[in-house]
Amino acid sequence: MSDAIKHECGIALVRLRKPLSYYAQKYGTPMYGIQKMYLLMEKQHNRGQDGAGFASIKITAKPGTEYIARYRSVKTKAIDAIFGKMSDKYNKCRRHNPSNSSDISWLQEQLPFLGDVYLGHLRYGTHGENSVDNCHPMLRENNWRNRSLAVAGNFNMTNVDELFNVLTNLGQHPKQKIDTVTVLEKIGHFLDEENQRLFDYYKPDHSNQEITHLIEENLDLQRVLRRACKDFDGGYAMAGLTGYGAAFVVRDPSGIRPAYYYMDDEVVVIASEKPAIKTAFGIEYSQIKEITPGHALIIGKNGEAEEKEVLPALEKKSCSFERIYFSRGNDPEIYQERKRLGKILCPTILEAVNYDLENTVFSYIPNTAETSFLGMMEGVEDYLRTYRRKALKEENLSDEKLDNILSFKPRIEKLVIKDAKLRTFISDDSSRDDLVAHVYDTTYEVVKKGVDTVVVIDDSIVRGTTLEKSIIRMLDRLQPKKIIVVSCAPQIRYPDCYGIDMSKMKEFVAFRAMMGLLKDQGKQDLAKEVYQKCLAGLASGEARTHNFVQELYSEFTPEQISAKVAQIVKASDVKAEVEVIFQTIEGLHEACPNHIGDWYFTGNYPTPGGMKVVNRAFVNFMENKEGRAY
Repeated sequence: MSDAIKHECGIALVRLRKPLSYYAQKYGTPMYGIQKMYLLMEKQHNRGQDGAGFASIKITAKPGTEYIARYRSVKTKAIDAIFGKMSDKYNKCRRHNPSNSSDISWLQEQLPFLGDVYLGHLRYGTHGENSVDNCHPMLRENNWRNRSLAVAGNFNMTNVDELFNVLTNLGQHPKQKIDTVTVLEKIGHFLDEENQRLFDYYKPDHSNQEITHLIEENLDLQRVLRRACKDFDGGYAMAGLTGYGAAFVVRDPSGIRPAYYYMDDEVVVIASEKPAIKTAFGIEYSQIKEITPGHALIIGKNGEAEEKEVLPALEKKSCSFERIYFSRGNDPEIYQERKRLGKILCPTILEAVNYDLENTVFSYIPNTAETSFLGMMEGVEDYLRTYRRKALKEENLSDEKLDNILSFKPRIEKLVIKDAKLRTFISDDSSRDDLVAHVYDTTYEVVKKGVDTVVVIDDSIVRGTTLEKSIIRMLDRLQPKKIIVVSCAPQIRYPDCYGIDMSKMKEFVAFRAMMGLLKDQGKQDLAKEVYQKCLAGLASGEARTHNFVQELYSEFTPEQISAKVAQIVKASDVKAEVEVIFQTIEGLHEACPNHIGDWYFTGNYPTPGGMKVVNRAFVNFMENKEGRAY
């Protein structure tokens, strides 16, 4: 991807369903669960590089000993830092106490992290400073462990202000107005209420110690989550550990954020991506299940797990950007979807090069576009097969022409090479732009100067900055006749508010192109009209049901906007003709039929909060205000 964007975080949860001694005997170490957590998190490293966190719960911990442990890090290699620390403590404990090194109960008493339930999180911060305090899991501790809670999630809420007000109306004093705190405190509040309800129920006939055990056996986490999540507006896959060992992962009703699980008689495993579970546990993909939207996988203190409805499921609008870019491409379904995204674009590409494959060089922008590139080339090969069949039917073909037809292959070259990240430490814009221009490099002397057309495919085009300042300029140095940039994703027109760092409209090259066309055609007054509609809608509440910004895009065809994008990303010193081809909405849905969440392309948001965000974002743009719209 040429325009780097921060996006969804990753979660991992492991519940051991047998005593630690079982794993020590079968797998040779009581660290089995921790080792699996390390693999789950490392195999989802793509989902978060700003920080990581880990928490564990000991179900059988005695009073006076730690039952909950947490480690977090924002180091460059945060996962290694966390698990390295635990490994060092484990090895040191065994080394200094050789007589007890095989005593699993003793080890568990000495090592706070050696528990029964583990929760991990990978952070990609879309907002706020990158500090340990912002790393999940977040803790809400209490001396009554059945009231303690650790929460980690892949989520963004659009209605933080409303959730904050709910908490203050309950009498709480939240320490921050951010979705992480409001989510933790809201679930924690109803966990407290459920504890109190059961305490009052059992109090007449039982001692306090007896009541504690009865609460742990009978606490209804489904009821807690139903009450806590009813006001949430956003995309979320939230995981939680209670202090007494029950756990859950709850998913939003539209299924915006992903969550998958696997269970057998030894473990219950949950992660944001299927390949991580398959790799860590060596199972078949068919054994991995998807948590149903609006449901929670709830794991009891006894290790029994079941999906339960928390909120009624809505039309499934799973994030299509997960398939295009974010998730690891070794998931077999995602791999095939990305190939289809490239192949579907092939007819438009062939038309753009006028079917002149002899003078066309195909390449891709590393690294996530590589799979779509394979699909694009499959499409080219399909065209060539059809072409050869027709050509071979011609009479009186010379041997030379026959040989050329049969031996011709499309020209594939590695034209775009991504160098190590360069630090933009120079402050003035002109010098910084020069550095940005060298983030990518190219292969010289493989393009016929003034003759060839270069086709490069990328997974998406968000801001267009890297295209303008680096890639197109770099390719232009090869002196092609024409440069065609192909985006596997449709035009990104609207902000995201469910976990992707795409919140400011002015940053989207498609939005800038649309606004440029309004100016070119003397239609700037339409923007002012839509601005007034947004203001009125935000005041009346209509902004929660209607995306007024769509009216501006309806003035132009996708092709007109693509042509304007090509003008924007072509710097004044670029000599080659530049064309930009975007995926169509229809092509996206054909390639990814089970993941139709496309609000950043269409403006059709799955929640009222999303609609409100897009209207607020346009108001912010018109008023030249910085910051997010939620």
